[in-house]
Amino acid sequence: MNNFITSSRLTVSSLVICSVLYPAVILGFAMVAAPKSRQGSLIRNDAGEIIGSRLIAQSFTQPGYFWPRPSAVDYDASATGGSNLSPTNPALTERAEAGIAKLNLKSDQKVPADLVAASGSGMDPHISLASAKLQAERVAAARGLSLSTVDSLIQDNLEGQALVVLGGDPIVNVLTLNMAVDQTLAEKE
Repeated sequence: MNNFITSSRLTVSSLVICSVLYPAVILGFAMVAAPKSRQGSLIRNDAGEIIGSRLIAQSFTQPGYFWPRPSAVDYDASATGGSNLSPTNPALTERAEAGIAKLNLKSDQKVPADLVAASGSGMDPHISLASAKLQAERVAAARGLSLSTVDSLIQDNLEGQALVVLGGDPIVNVLTLNMAVDQTLAEKE
C-alpha cells in the first residue's frame, strides 16, 4: 500500500509539472520574448482588419503583385503539406513548366527554383531575392511605377540578412512586399 501511495503522488506531481506548470512557464516566456509571434504574426490594415499573417503564404495572381511560391495545398492553411510527388513524376514537371510559362520570361532569364517548386509545407510566405527581382519589371509595368521604385521596395523589405552570413540568401515576405507596393501607390494619389 505504501508503494501505491508513493507512486500515486509521483504520478500526480509529474502530471501537474509537465501538463500545467511547464506549459505555463513557456507560454509566459513566449508572451514576453515574442509578443507578435504568439498571436500568429498577424498583419492588419489601416482599419485594423486582419489581412494575413507573416507566417502563411497567400495567393497573388494579378500581374501588379509579386507572386509567391506555388502551393501544393492551394494556400489552404488547414491542409499544409507538400505534394509528395517524386522528382520523376510527370505531374511535377507539368506544374513547373506551367509556372515557367506563366512568368513569360525572356530566353536568357533563369528561373529561381522557388518560383516553380512548392515548399515542404506549401505555405512558405517568402520568396528569394532573385525571385523578387525577376518579377520586378512585371509589377512595375502593371502598377505604373518605375523599376527603380520597385527595386527599392524589394530592398526595403529584405529579411533573413542573418542567414546571408551563414551562406544563405536574403528573402522577401510576399505579403509585406505587396503591401509596400500598395502603400506606395496610395501615397502617389
